[in-house]
Amino acid sequence: MKKIIIINGPNLNLLGKREQTIYGNQSFEEYFEQLKEKFPQYELHYFQSNHEGEIIDCLHTHGFDSHKIILNAGAYTHTSIAIADAIRSIKTRVIEVHISNTFTRESFRHHSYLSPVCEGIIIGFGLKSYELALKSLE
Repeated sequence: MKKIIIINGPNLNLLGKREQTIYGNQSFEEYFEQLKEKFPQYELHYFQSNHEGEIIDCLHTHGFDSHKIILNAGAYTHTSIAIADAIRSIKTRVIEVHISNTFTRESFRHHSYLSPVCEGIIIGFGLKSYELALKSLE
Protein backbone atom coordinates (compact mmCIF):
# COMPACT_ATOMS: atom_id res chain seq x y z
CA MET A 1 0.00 0.00 0.00
CA LYS A 2 1.37 3.42 -0.97
CA LYS A 3 1.98 5.81 1.91
CA ILE A 4 0.77 9.38 1.29
CA ILE A 5 1.20 12.16 3.81
CA ILE A 6 -0.82 15.36 3.76
CA ILE A 7 0.91 18.28 5.44
CA ASN A 8 -0.99 21.45 6.28
CA GLY A 9 0.64 24.65 7.42
CA PRO A 10 -0.34 27.63 9.55
CA ASN A 11 -3.94 28.42 10.40
CA LEU A 12 -5.26 25.37 8.56
CA ASN A 13 -6.08 23.88 11.96
CA LEU A 14 -8.92 26.43 11.97
CA LEU A 15 -10.65 25.09 8.86
CA GLY A 16 -14.39 25.11 9.43
CA LYS A 17 -14.07 28.06 11.81
CA ARG A 18 -12.07 30.74 9.99
CA GLU A 19 -13.13 32.74 6.94
CA GLN A 20 -15.81 30.25 5.96
CA THR A 21 -16.58 32.10 2.72
CA ILE A 22 -13.05 31.23 1.56
CA TYR A 23 -12.32 27.95 3.36
CA GLY A 24 -15.76 26.39 3.96
CA ASN A 25 -17.34 25.13 7.15
CA GLN A 26 -15.81 21.66 7.47
CA SER A 27 -12.82 20.86 9.66
CA PHE A 28 -9.90 19.16 7.98
CA GLU A 29 -10.12 16.27 10.44
CA GLU A 30 -13.70 15.55 9.24
CA TYR A 31 -12.63 15.86 5.63
CA PHE A 32 -9.59 13.65 6.18
CA GLU A 33 -11.86 10.82 7.38
CA GLN A 34 -13.81 11.14 4.12
CA LEU A 35 -10.57 11.01 2.12
CA LYS A 36 -9.52 7.81 3.89
CA GLU A 37 -12.88 6.22 3.00
CA LYS A 38 -12.70 7.40 -0.61
CA PHE A 39 -9.08 6.30 -1.15
CA PRO A 40 -8.66 3.00 0.74
CA GLN A 41 -5.87 2.01 -1.67
CA TYR A 42 -3.57 4.51 0.06
CA GLU A 43 -2.15 4.60 3.56
CA LEU A 44 -3.04 8.21 4.33
CA HIS A 45 -1.38 10.21 7.10
CA TYR A 46 -2.04 13.78 8.19
CA PHE A 47 0.14 16.39 9.88
CA GLN A 48 -0.58 20.05 10.62
CA SER A 49 1.62 22.68 12.22
CA ASN A 50 1.67 26.43 12.61
CA HIS A 51 5.47 26.27 12.89
CA GLU A 52 7.78 26.37 9.88
CA GLY A 53 10.47 24.18 11.47
CA GLU A 54 7.96 21.45 12.32
CA ILE A 55 6.80 21.37 8.70
CA ILE A 56 10.42 21.05 7.58
CA ASP A 57 10.99 18.27 10.13
CA CYS A 58 7.91 16.44 8.82
CA LEU A 59 9.17 16.74 5.24
CA HIS A 60 12.53 15.33 6.33
CA THR A 61 10.88 12.49 8.28
CA HIS A 62 8.54 11.38 5.48
CA GLY A 63 10.48 12.55 2.45
CA PHE A 64 12.35 9.30 1.91
CA ASP A 65 9.75 6.62 2.69
CA SER A 66 6.48 8.01 1.33
CA HIS A 67 5.07 7.58 -2.16
CA LYS A 68 3.96 11.24 -2.34
CA ILE A 69 3.51 14.26 -0.11
CA ILE A 70 0.59 16.64 -0.52
CA LEU A 71 1.52 20.01 0.97
CA ASN A 72 -0.58 23.05 1.72
CA ALA A 73 1.99 25.28 3.36
CA GLY A 74 -0.50 28.11 3.80
CA ALA A 75 1.17 31.51 4.04
CA TYR A 76 4.61 29.86 4.15
CA THR A 77 4.11 29.20 0.45
CA HIS A 78 4.81 32.87 -0.18
CA THR A 79 7.64 33.34 2.32
CA SER A 80 9.58 30.17 3.03
CA ILE A 81 12.77 29.50 1.15
CA ALA A 82 13.54 27.00 3.93
CA ILE A 83 10.52 24.82 3.08
CA ALA A 84 11.45 25.02 -0.61
CA ASP A 85 14.96 23.87 0.28
CA ALA A 86 13.52 21.00 2.33
CA ILE A 87 11.40 19.87 -0.63
CA ARG A 88 14.44 20.08 -2.88
CA SER A 89 16.41 17.96 -0.38
CA ILE A 90 14.06 14.98 -0.17
CA LYS A 91 13.44 12.06 -2.51
CA THR A 92 9.62 12.01 -2.33
CA ARG A 93 7.91 14.31 -4.81
CA VAL A 94 5.52 16.92 -3.45
CA ILE A 95 2.22 18.18 -4.82
CA GLU A 96 1.44 21.76 -3.77
CA VAL A 97 -2.20 22.31 -2.88
CA HIS A 98 -4.24 25.41 -2.00
CA ILE A 99 -7.89 25.53 -1.03
CA SER A 100 -8.47 29.04 -2.38
CA ASN A 101 -7.40 30.41 -5.73
CA THR A 102 -4.39 32.36 -4.54
CA PHE A 103 -4.34 34.36 -7.79
CA THR A 104 -7.70 35.97 -6.96
CA ARG A 105 -6.44 37.13 -3.58
CA GLU A 106 -3.87 39.66 -2.39
CA SER A 107 -0.95 40.18 -4.76
CA PHE A 108 1.61 38.81 -2.28
CA ARG A 109 -0.16 35.44 -2.57
CA HIS A 110 0.56 35.28 -6.33
CA HIS A 111 4.15 34.13 -5.78
CA SER A 112 5.11 30.69 -4.50
CA TYR A 113 8.60 29.74 -3.42
CA LEU A 114 7.41 26.12 -3.44
CA SER A 115 5.98 25.74 -6.95
CA PRO A 116 9.36 25.50 -8.71
CA VAL A 117 10.36 22.51 -6.57
CA CYS A 118 6.99 20.71 -6.56
CA GLU A 119 5.80 18.10 -9.01
CA GLY A 120 2.50 19.89 -9.58
CA ILE A 121 0.09 22.46 -8.19
CA ILE A 122 -3.65 22.28 -7.53
CA ILE A 123 -5.35 25.47 -6.42
CA GLY A 124 -8.78 26.92 -5.96
CA PHE A 125 -11.09 23.92 -5.68
CA GLY A 126 -11.77 24.16 -1.96
CA LEU A 127 -11.08 21.04 0.07
CA LYS A 128 -11.59 19.07 -3.13
CA SER A 129 -8.07 20.22 -4.07
CA TYR A 130 -6.73 17.44 -1.84
CA GLU A 131 -8.96 14.87 -3.53
CA LEU A 132 -7.74 16.05 -6.94
CA ALA A 133 -4.15 15.64 -5.76
CA LEU A 134 -4.91 12.05 -4.71
CA LYS A 135 -6.69 11.36 -8.02
CA SER A 136 -3.59 12.53 -9.87
CA LEU A 137 -1.77 9.55 -8.39
CA GLU A 138 -4.11 6.97 -9.97
